[in-house]
Amino acid sequence: MNYRNVCLESLGYTLPDEVVSSEEIEARLAPLYRRLRLPEGRLVLMTGIRERRFWAPGTMPSQISVASARRAIEECGIGLDRIGAIVHASVCRDYLEPATSCVVHDRLGLPSDCVVYDCSNACLGFLNGMIQIANMIELGQIEAGLVVASEGSRELVETTIARLNADESFTRETVKPAMASLTIGSASAAAVLVDRRISQTDNRLLGAVARADTSAVGLCQSGRDESVGGKMQPLMNTDAEQLMAAGVALAAVTFGRFVDELAWSVDDINRTCCHQV
Repeated sequence: MNYRNVCLESLGYTLPDEVVSSEEIEARLAPLYRRLRLPEGRLVLMTGIRERRFWAPGTMPSQISVASARRAIEECGIGLDRIGAIVHASVCRDYLEPATSCVVHDRLGLPSDCVVYDCSNACLGFLNGMIQIANMIELGQIEAGLVVASEGSRELVETTIARLNADESFTRETVKPAMASLTIGSASAAAVLVDRRISQTDNRLLGAVARADTSAVGLCQSGRDESVGGKMQPLMNTDAEQLMAAGVALAAVTFGRFVDELAWSVDDINRTCCHQV
């Protein structure tokens, strides 16, 4: 995928006020740590993650997405009437239906001819949304589009803590798949992409590639989808070591395709941003 007419015009973000340290998480896991004789500081030692953030209890994803979207729109300075599509791209959502994007669309006051939908694809959803908006712009269907996502981690972390403390069958070995869930944090981001003709930045999005290795699908999985509104109690199991190995292998192949697609050399790249570790 190559783009000639797409610019990443602005970004907006929102961070929760509540900071939760890894030490606090371990203090809440005292029953598990005593039972398995786990050393304090294990979370930081294994992951390097010293803190994460939580939204206030009861916070809806759409509430935060509206704030991040407004920041991105104000930053780029285009009128709301020029936004032709909105994609809400997070795992977290207000309801099973309607789409969370509908709530954000209404509260922002976007035009009625705006394309409105959710795109949920784990950690890739936001990038997927950007590419979908870019494709619409490149095809001349819209001149500007908004991607926004707001993830919340409180429920996952608290459900995981409760499970680990209550289930005395856990061993040092079987507890490992649950540990990654304790590192998850909350945040929100939004991006506005525009047609180059109306861009004030000329900050071009040049291209993208996609490559999948779905044989690794079982390395990081939640429980079954049993969404029940505010009572949702998510759990995750992650084989972190194998997931990293599979991810690095796929990334190496994908990166090779990427530089070929854009006709770049490695020397043309002066900065990379890596997802998670």
